[in-house]
Amino acid sequence: MKILYAIQGTGNGHLTRAKEIIPVLQQKGELDILVSGNENNLDLGFEIKYNLKGLNFTFGKKGGIDFWTSFKKMKLSHFYREIKNLPIKNYDLIVNDFEPISAWAAKLNNVKVISLSHQNAVLDAASPKYGKYKIEKLILKYYAPAKFRFGFHFKTYSSETFTPIIRRIVRTTKTSNKGHFTVYLPSYSIEKISKVLSLVPMVKWHVFSKETNSLIFKKNITIYPINEFDFIKSMASSAGVLCGAGFETPSEALFLKKKLMVIPMKNQYEQQCNALALKEMGVNVIKKLSKKQILKIAKWIHIQNTIEVEYPNTTEEILEALLLPYYKQPILPTILS
Repeated sequence: MKILYAIQGTGNGHLTRAKEIIPVLQQKGELDILVSGNENNLDLGFEIKYNLKGLNFTFGKKGGIDFWTSFKKMKLSHFYREIKNLPIKNYDLIVNDFEPISAWAAKLNNVKVISLSHQNAVLDAASPKYGKYKIEKLILKYYAPAKFRFGFHFKTYSSETFTPIIRRIVRTTKTSNKGHFTVYLPSYSIEKISKVLSLVPMVKWHVFSKETNSLIFKKNITIYPINEFDFIKSMASSAGVLCGAGFETPSEALFLKKKLMVIPMKNQYEQQCNALALKEMGVNVIKKLSKKQILKIAKWIHIQNTIEVEYPNTTEEILEALLLPYYKQPILPTILS
């Protein structure tokens, strides 16, 4: 069986999850990998056959998506050519993680698609929803269309949602508490982060940013370039994690039993829904990173607020179950049987 695994390349979360999924898919057939979008800082570690432009959303520096820059970068004629030129009919099955080129190519050519992403879980009727946001819901639904949708979320809200896939390197990392706080806020500039967190001088901050290629020291703040090893090491030995309301980083912080505070990106429906789900679980949420939030941040630093979660390693079982209709060899009983 020929499988195309198509991954959204905006942000690091999709690629992080893909590192665990790819080895399993490689056991099921002849696998090719497609990545579209380039707003990430992570090396996938596997050969990418199709590296496409896709539809990018650019992060701003004030806590949200830079829609004007994103719009200027979008070239719909190029997007259409990428859909048209993708040899989608060469594949028996598409496994899609919120990737638009392969999803639309498959839809137009009647090729089978299994959509497996966090966005599907956000759209699930049983998961928490923030406000109305009708346009944003439509974007999530039709950005990468698929008939068969399954998702990952912080909790299993329905039979179509699963708990997060946690990287093997995170699962096997020893935890400790060296007193610092790990920070990952890609939609804020180093200048903005430093300006606010310097007002909380009683702790050390480890800030990870794509804006630098070397260490920067500012009083009680150390700014690191994006590096998978250093980030996991910092997070595992931290007293807590301050990050955006994405999916992978909060999931890993919860798995490591770290105190967590999240800041959802402005104008980003998915993160607003994530923040609501996390708040219902007891996680601290603030609307934005600003001087007005200092008291809340300082209070969070001093409280004990560890959320107990169970995120078992079921990646192989999930994929076995989802691929069952397409995989001809006998397989073991699965979690969906």
